[in-house]
Amino acid sequence: MNIRTATVDDLIGMQNANIFNLPENYTMKYYLYHALTWPQLSYVAEETSTGKIVGYILAKMDEDASPTEPPHGHVTSISVLRTHRRLGLANKLMKQSQEAMSTVYQSAYVSLHVRKTNRAAISLYRDSLGFEVHDVEISYYADGEDAYGMRLDLTK
Repeated sequence: MNIRTATVDDLIGMQNANIFNLPENYTMKYYLYHALTWPQLSYVAEETSTGKIVGYILAKMDEDASPTEPPHGHVTSISVLRTHRRLGLANKLMKQSQEAMSTVYQSAYVSLHVRKTNRAAISLYRDSLGFEVHDVEISYYADGEDAYGMRLDLTK
């Protein structure tokens, strides 16, 4: 398994990994915008033998931050195909992106949203990566489910 920076050539594989796993899907234009605007922040997990994209992280810097706020990153989406879960890929993808946010953009923290019912993801973010719940976003998702807004301090 190979973890590497995502390229424009990976976008279809990333979108496929999203469509197979997640209820929230994005247009190709949205993936392209991330890839061209913050090329250092998104990564893919690829099978070494086949080149197949089996996971990805799509990340960005927060564009809506006020000038008085420190720069901070945001994980837009992360997904690993079910056939490749429990291999530590999501953890590795998250850490690669966080490192880039910190070194390239001097990000003070990284944020993300997660469904309140997604216990596996919450466990990864909180227990393995050290994220903390910052707030609750009521009816954040299209189906009306609430989201935890989580953050990880990158200055430590």
